Amino acid sequence: MKVLVTGCAGFIGMHTAQALLSRGDEVVGIDNLSDYYDVSLKQARLERLAAHPRFRFETLDIADRQPLRAWWERERPDRVVHLAAQAGVRYSITHPDAYFDSNLTGFGNVLEGCRHHGVGHLVYASSSSVYGGNAQLPFSEHHGVDHPISLYAATKKANELIAHSYSHLYRLPVTGLRFFTVYGPWGRPDMALFLFTRAILAGKPIDIFNNGQMVRDFTYIDDIVQGVVRVLDKPATPDPAFDPAHPDPAASNAPYRVFNIGNHQPTPLMDYVSALERALGVEARKNFMPMQPGDVPATFADVEALNDWVGFRPSTPVAEGVGRFVEWYRAFYKV
Repeated sequence: MKVLVTGCAGFIGMHTAQALLSRGDEVVGIDNLSDYYDVSLKQARLERLAAHPRFRFETLDIADRQPLRAWWERERPDRVVHLAAQAGVRYSITHPDAYFDSNLTGFGNVLEGCRHHGVGHLVYASSSSVYGGNAQLPFSEHHGVDHPISLYAATKKANELIAHSYSHLYRLPVTGLRFFTVYGPWGRPDMALFLFTRAILAGKPIDIFNNGQMVRDFTYIDDIVQGVVRVLDKPATPDPAFDPAHPDPAASNAPYRVFNIGNHQPTPLMDYVSALERALGVEARKNFMPMQPGDVPATFADVEALNDWVGFRPSTPVAEGVGRFVEWYRAFYKV
C-alpha cells in the first residue's frame, strides 16, 4: 500500500513509518518540524527513515489548507495514519492557539483529503486524556468521555466527534486510537521518562507531581505500533449490534471504531522511577510537588475491544521497556 503518515518525524510517527516500510509498504510522510521540542531529534528520526528507498518526505503543516490540498492531488495515498498533532497537556494551558490550529483545523484538513481522494481507511491518534474526570477504572470505550479537563483532551474528543460525522456522511472508514502514556527509544523530550533520565544523569533533582501518588498505564512504543498497523489493516465497519435507541459510545452504524491501546498494567509512578534508577544505576534526587492543572491521578486501559478486533494486546513489561529506552538514550546522547 501507499500510506500517508502525518507527523512522521515524531516519536510514534517514525516508529510507525519504519514498521510499514519494513513490511514493504510505500510511505509518504509529512511533518511541519515544529520547535515544540528539539528539532534536531526530529531530523535524526527522519534520517533513519530516509535510508529506505520507499520513503519520501515533505515538510508540510496540516493546518495550511491550500498546500495540503495540492499535496493530496499529487500523492493520493491508499490509507492514512494521522499522528500529527500538537501534543502535551500542560502546554495547552499556555499555548491554546497551537491546539486549535493543528488538532482542529489540521484534523479537518486531513479528513477533507481522505474524503475527496478515496482513502480506504483513516487511522488517527486520539488519547487516554479524553477520559478526563472519569474515576471508573479501567477506562473503557463504552464509558462516556464528556468531561475533559484540559484543552488538549478536548481537542482529541473533538477529533473523535468530527471523525464520526465524516464516517456517517461520507462512509469513510475511520478508526481512532486512544494511546496511553507511550514511552520508549526516540521518545519525546517533554515526557516524564526523558525528563527524568536527563535530570538524573546531570545530577539534578526530578519533579514528581501529586507527591508521587500517580498511576499510569505506561505503554511501550513497539506495542503501540503493532496495534496501529494491525488496526490499519482492518478498516472500520458499521457495528451490526448498534442500537440508536440506546447508543453505545464505542459503537456506530457508520464505519467508525475507537479503541484503547494501553498496557493494561497500571504502574505507580514511583515504581516507574525505580525501574529507571535500576536501569541507570543511579538513585534520583526527588522533588515532590502538587498535582498539576490538567493532570489526572490514574489511567488504566481496558483493551478487550482491541483484542477482539485485531487479536492483540500490549504486553511489554515496564522494566524491560525502560531499560531499552536507557540503552538508546546513552547511545544517542553519548552519556
